[in-house]
Amino acid sequence: MTKWRGTMMDVFTKIALASDAEQMALVGVALWVLAGVFVVMERIRNARRSVEQLERVGWVPWTPLFVGAAIMGAGCLAFSLPVVLGNL
Repeated sequence: MTKWRGTMMDVFTKIALASDAEQMALVGVALWVLAGVFVVMERIRNARRSVEQLERVGWVPWTPLFVGAAIMGAGCLAFSLPVVLGNL
């Protein structure tokens, strides 16, 4: 248990001590992964296109969520790109 805790703490410490550009790049990648999840959920919703399921509570507009996450992720990656590429 302590070995796992130490490993996770090392990861969180590296993220906390990373530069602002690296943290922004990580947020951008996370938003792109989230956008990918939104695309998959939209495809699942379109595959089950019956009236009974569409009238259920819990319908979510996945396409606008995808677009928002993709645009924010691209913005974060664009702002962090010069610094991250400069460190390579």
